[in-house]
Amino acid sequence: MPPLGLHPLDNPAYAALNGPHARFAERRGRVARYQLDVSPWIGLPDVPEADDWADLAALAGPGVEVPLAGARVVLPEGWEVAFDIDGVQMVDEGVAAAPEPEAVRLGADDVPEMLDLVRRTRPGPFLPRTVELGTYLGIRCGGALVAMAGERLRPPGWTEISAVCTDPGFRGEGLASRLVLAVADGIRGRGETPFLHTSARNTDAIRLYESLGFRLRRRVRFLAARVPVGGAG
Repeated sequence: MPPLGLHPLDNPAYAALNGPHARFAERRGRVARYQLDVSPWIGLPDVPEADDWADLAALAGPGVEVPLAGARVVLPEGWEVAFDIDGVQMVDEGVAAAPEPEAVRLGADDVPEMLDLVRRTRPGPFLPRTVELGTYLGIRCGGALVAMAGERLRPPGWTEISAVCTDPGFRGEGLASRLVLAVADGIRGRGETPFLHTSARNTDAIRLYESLGFRLRRRVRFLAARVPVGGAG
């Protein structure tokens, strides 16, 4: 769990894996990661030590890229940056959360369609068991899944809205906004607060989320590091 005084959203993957999502965790020492078919995110302690980096290297395997989900870390010697993208973390501040009558709950039987929609729209990582992390809602047209949104990281007291995407042929109809508000309504209904992440360069998405009542909490780095082939540094 986060140290006293540290906000759960400062290291959300670690907080989630040591809290509500503990059942999805694979662990070595103080390091945790989601099961590989659930989510790619790794949970590192807030101030990782040499033993933590060695445990992460052993858990992931040599040469593997590990995403660190906004953690504020300095890579040790021998670790390479695989990608480093500026992002933003936004939190609910007056979101007009409301149910969506057209939304349907998505589950295991819908995963092939969900994976296909993600492949075509690229909202971020979504794997065969990501749907198990929380509630996923979709809108269908003519039986086909054309938009969805759902829940991903769940640090104590908070739930991340993620996988927000719309088929290109149905954009401009407000489907994503309606689904975000519906997912937020469910999160609020169990006494938690919605938050989300997006790329700092995705100004259209940021404007949309601001119009829905989200505000910037902090800027983050979507960092992935490559495990040294010859062992941890």
